[in-house]
Amino acid sequence: MKISKRARYFLSVIFTVLGFTLAVILNSVVPQKADVTFSQHEVFGLALTSNDAYRIVLYALIIYYLITGIIYYNYEDRRKKYLNSARFRFVMGILLFLWDLLGTKLQVLPQPFFPGPAGIMEAFVAEGDYVLQNTIYSLRLYFYGFVIGVATGIITGILVGWFPRVRYWLSPVMNVLGVIPAVAWMPFALTIMPTAFSSAVFLIAVSVWGLVATLTSTGIMSTPKTRFEAGRVLGGNEFYLVFHVAIPHALPQIFTGITTANGYAFTTLVMAEMMGQPGGLGYYINASKVWSAYYKVFAAIIVMAILFSLITKVIELVQRYVLRWQKGVVK
Repeated sequence: MKISKRARYFLSVIFTVLGFTLAVILNSVVPQKADVTFSQHEVFGLALTSNDAYRIVLYALIIYYLITGIIYYNYEDRRKKYLNSARFRFVMGILLFLWDLLGTKLQVLPQPFFPGPAGIMEAFVAEGDYVLQNTIYSLRLYFYGFVIGVATGIITGILVGWFPRVRYWLSPVMNVLGVIPAVAWMPFALTIMPTAFSSAVFLIAVSVWGLVATLTSTGIMSTPKTRFEAGRVLGGNEFYLVFHVAIPHALPQIFTGITTANGYAFTTLVMAEMMGQPGGLGYYINASKVWSAYYKVFAAIIVMAILFSLITKVIELVQRYVLRWQKGVVK
């Protein structure tokens, strides 16, 4: 019997949430053999344990993927993406199933180094405000450092790519600084900068600046001469050639530099917070590790992963909008 495309699609929707559903059933039905107690905490006026919170997350994922699966059926592009991700989501649900079984229910995994998902939720349930406070601190550090690094990197790249004299003096500097990890400048940053916050911003900006500057200058210099000749024929002056010919041509490489530098910035952010900041997710990890509260370490890592994914998505959306002229030209 041949299955229709519609039926096949909705079977993939069921398959998507099947792993998470099995994880809920395991958490609800299988008894707790290990000697673990979950204390209750008040969250938004509700008395919840970390195990309750974990179950709520699973329910939320199931409902979200069911609703989006139904909605995306009417949109071809989103429907294809949903279908392609169905197996991955199923595997994620099964991994949560196994993690809960081995880390919480049976505690086969070494404790306290590998707590179960319910144990990790304890950090959010017990001290969610403190986690949020450190998350906001990290976002402030990241935002200032990343924006400054991207802005100075683009300006430097344009100057190096357009003016031979600037290239003569700055290219060797960029080549040398580009191979030095930003964290290596930590002692100098702490000495020169007035506060620990500004020193971390400096380190993040340095980690971003070199890569963005290099790819921007490469994009400017690789602009075909025929485009400049066409611009001059149309009466364009040097300003016009830079901002209407060279920079638009370099935009794909500029965004490549920004996307890649995003990972460097996040790495530098965490290391800077672990080496002298009064707050942030890196600081939270360091403090938790001292007290062997590894469930808090995992909680901070999960928050970092979510933040990095969201920031990367925002950069992709901006890139897609700015380079919308490439749609249909570049696969």
